[in-house]
Amino acid sequence: MAVARPTGSASGALCWQLLLTLAILTFACDACKTVTLHVPSKLDAVKYIGRVNLKECFKSANLIHSSDPDFQILEDGSVYTTNAILLSSAKRSFTVLLSNTETQEEKKILVLLEQQTEVLRKRRSQEKVLIRAKRRWAPIPCSVSENSLGPFPLFLQQIQSDTAQNYTIYYSISGPGVDKEPLNLFYVERDTGNLFCTRPVDREKYPSFELVAFATTKDGYTPESPLPLLIRIEDENDNFPIFTETTYIFNVSENSRVGTTVGQVCATDEDEPDTLHTRLMYSIIEQLPASRTLFFMQPATGVITTTSSQLDREVTDKYQLKIKVQDMDGQYFGLQTTATCIINIGDVNDNLPTFNRLSYEISVEENTIDVEILRVAVTDKDLINTANWRANYTILKGNKNGNFKIVTDPKTNEGVLYVVKPLNYEEKQEMTLQISVVNEAPNFASSRSTGSMATVTVNVQNQDEGPECRPAVQIVHIKENAPVSTKVIGYKAHDPETNSSSGISYEKLSDPEGWVSVDENSGSITILRSLDREAKTIRNGIYNITILASDKGKRTCTGTLGIILKDVNDNGPFIPQKTVIICKTVMSSAEIVAVDPDEPIHGPPFDFSLEGVSDSGVLRMWRLTKINDTAARLSYLNDPQFGEYIVPVRVADRLGQSLVTQLKVILCDCVTQSDCNIRSPLIGGRPILGKWAILAMLLGIALLFCVLFTLVCGATGAAKKPKVFPDDLAQQNLIVSNTEAPGDDKVYSTNGFTTYTMGGSTQGICSTLGSGVKNGGQETIEMVKGGQTVESCQEAGHHHTLGSCKGGGQHTLDSCRGGQVEADNCRHAYSDWYTYTQPRLGEESIRGHTD
Repeated sequence: MAVARPTGSASGALCWQLLLTLAILTFACDACKTVTLHVPSKLDAVKYIGRVNLKECFKSANLIHSSDPDFQILEDGSVYTTNAILLSSAKRSFTVLLSNTETQEEKKILVLLEQQTEVLRKRRSQEKVLIRAKRRWAPIPCSVSENSLGPFPLFLQQIQSDTAQNYTIYYSISGPGVDKEPLNLFYVERDTGNLFCTRPVDREKYPSFELVAFATTKDGYTPESPLPLLIRIEDENDNFPIFTETTYIFNVSENSRVGTTVGQVCATDEDEPDTLHTRLMYSIIEQLPASRTLFFMQPATGVITTTSSQLDREVTDKYQLKIKVQDMDGQYFGLQTTATCIINIGDVNDNLPTFNRLSYEISVEENTIDVEILRVAVTDKDLINTANWRANYTILKGNKNGNFKIVTDPKTNEGVLYVVKPLNYEEKQEMTLQISVVNEAPNFASSRSTGSMATVTVNVQNQDEGPECRPAVQIVHIKENAPVSTKVIGYKAHDPETNSSSGISYEKLSDPEGWVSVDENSGSITILRSLDREAKTIRNGIYNITILASDKGKRTCTGTLGIILKDVNDNGPFIPQKTVIICKTVMSSAEIVAVDPDEPIHGPPFDFSLEGVSDSGVLRMWRLTKINDTAARLSYLNDPQFGEYIVPVRVADRLGQSLVTQLKVILCDCVTQSDCNIRSPLIGGRPILGKWAILAMLLGIALLFCVLFTLVCGATGAAKKPKVFPDDLAQQNLIVSNTEAPGDDKVYSTNGFTTYTMGGSTQGICSTLGSGVKNGGQETIEMVKGGQTVESCQEAGHHHTLGSCKGGGQHTLDSCRGGQVEADNCRHAYSDWYTYTQPRLGEESIRGHTD
């Protein structure tokens, strides 16, 4: 079974449906084929009627020629009408020529193509007969034009099975568009196999349909396997390209170079990709303001660039473009859409600020300070409140002494001139300033531009300002041992008007030590007390007092009189370090350094000596060795004991002025001086405990409490089950060591081994094997025969070692070592116990008799 055109039943449809035949001839590849399209009899201009495959031909050809002027073929094979036409005949043919170049010979061939069309039509009829004989049940794809005008139902193709020659075959189809959404879009005639479309189809919603065809006999037999049918929806250019934004906003700096990218626009088209229907072309329709063309849009990419370097923000700060996008590669019959593009021109510093006036003249009173004296204005065409507009003012000349400063008012952009240092009329009556202005941002043309300049003339006005204290600090020299009532020249102020000191009175404002008095009329000073160069108020040998000078009009000024005290040798050198530590284990000496408050001329080299008579212990224990002009080494002799010693050391300067310093020398058992107090527990007969010693004591006490707590807990928690001595233990006796009767503090137990001692001592932790008597240094130990038992070693109390006792010592059983002891520790074999105790009991008995 194969696909075939209708013969009998389709004849009615052909009366309203025309055939359009195209013969495609490619000179480059020598290929010629015929394509048949079914179209209505009436066609509008620029109407899409179908598509042919030109890919193979375009491998070697790039020009398309049509023999019929009413039709044209585009590069993707789309066939369009160029004019509105009415087809009267059943068929109309035209030929398409594909070639690389158009030559005169090809034009002649185009004339012959029309003559060959009829020959080709006849040849195709003969081929159809041969093809029909070779048809088989095989899939043959077909297509339907999107939004087809019909008439409907629209014949698509015929499906046939070769078994129809022997059987009556019924045809059916299923799949999307038949029994699935969209329902009933396609149907097939049961007897003929003709496939029809019932209504227009939107390709953007359904790009293709995959159907399955079936061939069955009357009795339900299926002589053929299901046949897949692919129906492709041919795209029609029915969707307008759409810009991604209705209004685009871009920015570009003024004075940009030609070709500077401004921005890029983009549009989308829902038609079939990679066809002329989606091949978009961008262009600029209109520019506002309508000056010369300043922008260009790349047709294929939508990139906007500048075409001129004369963009000037100060002339036009914004441009509006009307842009268009058109499909069909921009051909006149393509669909198009427009949008708006706004281009803002960015400011650059291409305009220098200029002074509104080139010269200014003002008057200022002398001694004026921190006041505004002038405002200067400038004009700048750049964007307001930007770095390109804001001004920076500079005083180029005339401000050598720093009397003026100029700053920018951020609100008005004016330059504000201030007096920051008092002017003096007596020194200069007129000053000329040269001021320049530039922007904060560098200039677009040149970053080294000095900008506009203006001149400011400042007239200084005279003012009666009273006395002047110049210089502010005046110096006098006095020896520190000068006698009281000595009078010297003091501070002198002068009147700038008369340049003299007459009529000025003086007053002392500050005198830290109260050493001097100030004469009211002359300003001279008189010494009231002895001067001391080594006083704390002296700084670098200078004693400062403050003087207030005033004229008759009560105008004042303040000055400082610095008294330089000339040094005299009135201080002996001394040792500032009064305590010296010598770590005896690692040191045999210590270094001592002396200082002298006097000037160096009265200071080192120093002479060090030990103060004391020849027979004193100081000279026998210590020795001084000079190291340099200001230091000596103190070392001990004859290996003195650890402790604290007082060593008098006399230090004399170069002129013989001396002073004795009582050094406290500590001989310490240490490694470094910092741990002397820790390593030496006793210095000078007094115990000195460091922090680590105290900590060690506390830890020892805590450990002792832990041991006692463990013993008590162990004794109270032990089992009370008695342990029976071996049977032969009853055969042993302890012999009484003396004949004295036991004291009143002794109690014997006849059936146990319990010991009570005077003074309420605690019961032993091991059961005592006899009774002990402590009376006047004598002890008696006795074992009683019988079936006595030894109590558990787990009871609370002190340790008792059953061993030799010297001088009435306390005795406890060695098998108990304190704390909780397992029961097995108290279980001794008789022989071991006998071997251990017998000699010692005998020795103790002998000692008792001897005593």
